[in-house]
Amino acid sequence: MTRNYLVTGGAGFIGSNYVNRLVKRGENVTIYDNFSRAGAKRNLEWLKSTHGEKSFNMIAADVRDADKITEAARGSDVIVHLAGQVAVTTSVTDPRSDFESNAFGTFNVLEAARVSGRNPIFIYASTNKVYGGMDDVKIVEEATRWRYAELINGCPETQPLDFHSPYGCSKGTGDQYVRDYARIYGLRSIVFRQSCIYGPRQFGIEDQGWVAWFVIAAVTGRPITIYGDGKQVRDVLHVDDLMNAYDAAIEKIDTAAGKVFNVGGGPQNVLSVWAEFQPMLEKLLGKKIPVGRGDWRPGDQRVFYADVGKAKRELGWSPKIGVEEGIKMLFEWVKENKNLF
Repeated sequence: MTRNYLVTGGAGFIGSNYVNRLVKRGENVTIYDNFSRAGAKRNLEWLKSTHGEKSFNMIAADVRDADKITEAARGSDVIVHLAGQVAVTTSVTDPRSDFESNAFGTFNVLEAARVSGRNPIFIYASTNKVYGGMDDVKIVEEATRWRYAELINGCPETQPLDFHSPYGCSKGTGDQYVRDYARIYGLRSIVFRQSCIYGPRQFGIEDQGWVAWFVIAAVTGRPITIYGDGKQVRDVLHVDDLMNAYDAAIEKIDTAAGKVFNVGGGPQNVLSVWAEFQPMLEKLLGKKIPVGRGDWRPGDQRVFYADVGKAKRELGWSPKIGVEEGIKMLFEWVKENKNLF
């Protein structure tokens, strides 16, 4: 059955990859994007050259515009809400814009879904930042990484929320609104608390998309600065695996509706930001990579990796692409597309 998909932020990193997948399998797709992100126009041109200009609809608009998003959502069977401000550091310097994009923007998209009369499936890209610093959770320092002392499988969805940074607050606001619209209005919504997503079409910068940024900087010879001790640990997830999670939730909507899922690499796909990433990247590059050092940044957790057991149990989903394989794939894509950077 062909569905009508509305993808907010559809020209972004995750959005363009998902639109590519949807168009390939014959879905009707509308991209809704304000093109504020670096690389969005390049991603749109890639989609056009790959599939043709008439293979999808394009609405150049902002989710802060309630009237436009309401109109765009009218015929949607599935809304995948990816649009928003994405950097913690930007939220600290400009908290108002961050709130308007992430909290108010998400509210607008939810309302658009509610009043559409179609009860669309609604996927929200939340973040692990809603768990905050997890200061009550014991951590242990090892030679190349920090790790949880007791959360062997990682942080579960039952971990208390503790929004930290304006970004954490704005995304967390959206997270809870999406949850509650399922309870109060019966909207078929799903919250995905996403870990570090990486892959092709990601034009990472120092403040956001660190996996892609380090690869891009290494390949193009740009300076790299490591903040903190470089042993911060994250679970990383290839974008193909993330899209599999979206598809699984849509196909199992009767199970997934109204629920929250951690979607990350899990404890099997953890990587310390530099102490372990550096040798992997230097091996691919074939030479040493010089780096500068900086202080810890606000809201930077020493450890985060998600317990993804709930998604496995209820959606039948688990990551398939391992860290080394995925980073090698990204490295090759950046090398082949060096002209884009």
